[in-house]
Amino acid sequence: MTNEELQKLTEHISLESFGKKFCHLAYFNGRLRTTGGRYLLVSHHIEINKKYLDEHGYEELVGIIKHELAHYHLHIEGKGYQHRDRDFRELIKRVGAPRFCTPLPSQKKRQIPRNKVYECEACGIVYHRKRKFNTSKYRCGKCRGKLNYLGVDQSLV
Repeated sequence: MTNEELQKLTEHISLESFGKKFCHLAYFNGRLRTTGGRYLLVSHHIEINKKYLDEHGYEELVGIIKHELAHYHLHIEGKGYQHRDRDFRELIKRVGAPRFCTPLPSQKKRQIPRNKVYECEACGIVYHRKRKFNTSKYRCGKCRGKLNYLGVDQSLV
């Protein structure tokens, strides 16, 4: 799909679902990574992530366009256009637009935070920390004993 086809599709969806004309530009932006699209407040243009068309198909693309058009029309009318606004939630429910797009497969591969494990030599208390720290600078909070680094907690991996 080209930018011209996207523009025509966006204008068609705007007339069909919202009953209003879309008078600005809609185009693909290859730099978008974590979002399906975005509405630009200053220029009123809509940018769409082409990866959603490639990986999720036409229906997901139509949903993203409806979502961004909801932002567009509400902002032009001076109504609440943000996700938390009642006007926005009612409009997307009425036109059948998703509130959030499904994540891309590349986004699902987020790493689970691995906790670092420390143990006190004297009393045996185990500490779980997100960040590694210098054991010569810190002591046990209960008995002031020396801390030993045990490694990464394997139960959370």
